[in-house]
Amino acid sequence: MEKAPATKRPRYDAAFRAEALRLASESRSTLAAARALNSDPKRLYAWQKDAQQPLPANPTEAAEVQTLRAANKRLAQELDMLKKAIASKRLKRVISHPPTL
Repeated sequence: MEKAPATKRPRYDAAFRAEALRLASESRSTLAAARALNSDPKRLYAWQKDAQQPLPANPTEAAEVQTLRAANKRLAQELDMLKKAIASKRLKRVISHPPTL
């Protein structure tokens, strides 16, 4: 029984990782950023986890940091939803009132 030829895993330099992390933070989702980069989403998630600041050793500070991170994530999602709602209303306004020539 013959083994399939081993494929080399792609190596990414620090500049590519930094650009991928920037794109993921600005994108609507990490999965969408991974698709845009034609990369594995699991790899991008791992890079995000590695880039995240470690929690403080003090348990009360660690709990506070986790709470603040969760609140920040929730607020970012709310902001994205509001941006989409505004864009949708603008689009509806343009469609319902086409410019007259």
